[in-house]
Parts: sequence; structure tokens; C-alpha cells
Amino acid sequence: MEEITPPLRMTRQRQIILQELRSVKTHPSADEVYEMVRIRLPHISLGTVYRNLEILSELGEIQKIEITGKLKRFDGNIRPHYHLRCLNCNRIDDVPEHIHFDFDPSLNKATGYAITGHRLEFVGLCPECSEHHSHRLSLKLDKLTQKPKSDFLRSRQDFLTETTSHTIKKSSTEAMVLREEAPPGTL
Repeated sequence: MEEITPPLRMTRQRQIILQELRSVKTHPSADEVYEMVRIRLPHISLGTVYRNLEILSELGEIQKIEITGKLKRFDGNIRPHYHLRCLNCNRIDDVPEHIHFDFDPSLNKATGYAITGHRLEFVGLCPECSEHHSHRLSLKLDKLTQKPKSDFLRSRQDFLTETTSHTIKKSSTEAMVLREEAPPGTL
């Protein structure tokens, strides 16, 4: 006989965690949710927040966003939607809701799988990191192009002059040594 578990009640802590999570669009980590909730519940423990986030996720009240090798993030928006993740700062944003991808029916037909859902993550650079990255790139390019070519040519000329004069001095010295050592009339 299958054991029936009673539904979990919505505790005050769980309600506040849910309210705080639904009040932001930033997809916070459990630690960030903990900091948000502590304002209203100063005595709540980090373990309680972690446990309740897992419970809320299992109940379908929130979404748990698991990124390979990264912190879990949480989303108070449970409507089906996709996410964008910045490869530089790990910021997560929602793909605008008017953009839809309907993979499940065609994938179901093509594979025979009974598709129950999917996860799709878009990756790239967020606007701030993209701006910062392009700014850093332009600074590097500016730095490379700011050194006038005449400086490069001048340093090349200095090198050649130095090398040539050393070679001439060396050659002159060798010639003088040869003249001193050579028998008269041989040079």
C-alpha cells in the first residue's frame, strides 16, 4: 500500500522567501536570497533558506536554474521561459516572453520520446560586460596604434646603427690587427 504524504504547508518563512524571490528579476543564488530574507527574518538560518528553496522548487512554486559547475540560481517566475547567461559575470536574464521556441511537439515526433519539458540556456556577454569588453579591446587597439611608427623605425634604426657601428669597429680592429701581423706587401 502506497503511503500518502500530507501536503506541505506554506510556513511564514517559506512565504517570505517566495515573496522576496518573486519581487526581483535577478535570479539570485541561495546566499543572495538569504541576505534578502534576513531583512524581514533576522534570525533565519542559511540552512533553512536552502531547504525551503529546494522545497519550493519541488512544489513548482519557483524554478531552480542549475548551471553546470556554477551556483544554483532561483527564479520566482514559474511561467515557461528561457534564460540568457553572461559568460563573464554569470548574470542571468529572462529571454523576452514574446520570443517562443516550440521544440517539444516536433522532437516528440522525430524521436518517439514523450517529451515532458526542456531546458535551454543562451550564453553570451551581457550588455555591461560586452561594453566593458569592447572598451578594453578598443583601449588595447588604441595602445597598439598610439605608438607612432617613427618610434618603431627609430628604435629599429638605433638597433641597426648600433649593430653596424659595432661590426665596423670590430672589422676595423680586426683589419688593424691583420695589418700589424701581416708581412709587409701582403695586404
